[in-house]
Amino acid sequence: MKKLSLALLLSLAAIPFWTHAQQTSLTLMSYNIYHGEKPYEKGSKNLEEIAQLIKDIDPDFVALQEVDSMTQRTAAIYDNTPIDLVKELAKRTGMHGFFAKAIDFSNGGYGEGLLSKHPAQMRKIDLPIPEGGEGRAMALATLTLENGDQITFGATHLCHQFDANRMAQTKAIVEHLRKTNGAVVVAGDLNFKPTDNPYPIMEKDFTDAAAAFGNPQATIPFDNPTSRIDYVWLSKNVNWEIKEVKVIPVDFSDHMPVVTKVILKE
Repeated sequence: MKKLSLALLLSLAAIPFWTHAQQTSLTLMSYNIYHGEKPYEKGSKNLEEIAQLIKDIDPDFVALQEVDSMTQRTAAIYDNTPIDLVKELAKRTGMHGFFAKAIDFSNGGYGEGLLSKHPAQMRKIDLPIPEGGEGRAMALATLTLENGDQITFGATHLCHQFDANRMAQTKAIVEHLRKTNGAVVVAGDLNFKPTDNPYPIMEKDFTDAAAAFGNPQATIPFDNPTSRIDYVWLSKNVNWEIKEVKVIPVDFSDHMPVVTKVILKE
């Protein structure tokens, strides 16, 4: 599972970002990177493999979850040197990176990450935790296209402990993004399945790309995937054509990455 075949990599090569004849092609990716460590080999680094995978896929946007920044946990993995995982992945892939800290952790920060191929306005919103537990955030990147239209890409990781938190966080995301102009994408490890309560809340404003494409695959655990909790959602206020949705069979993390190719039409 650790290496992708040439044929698979070629099939995943991103449709280049372009705006032409009133349509824009995008490749979108979400990956829970397990704080930069291989889950089956404690203390083993995974950033080199993840960076190469991102380079091979060549996405326009990447949502990253379980991201450490300058923690002692990363120091224990990466040669006694704390590192910012988003900054490191941005450097290795040539993308623009943004870290949205959700909590203080291990003498550093822990939260969500976002990579963008193109310069974009990036920001963070904090998400509610009415039942307590671990703080959560969403990273947002807004990109202005050549025709003046905007695309906003949201990267998030919802609560793994309490359904009430997931419900509140889902509602907060939907309500916040209703105020956003243009096309919107939400991607991430949402910690709910299609049969769970938050799913229809997202469905009011967004389309589940994998379900719409007819190819909803389980994303976790990597060695025997049984649950689909990692998503790419597309706003219903614009016209999307979904070209491809894939779950990539690699074992760099406990989750597998989701890659979605779309065309945004006017």
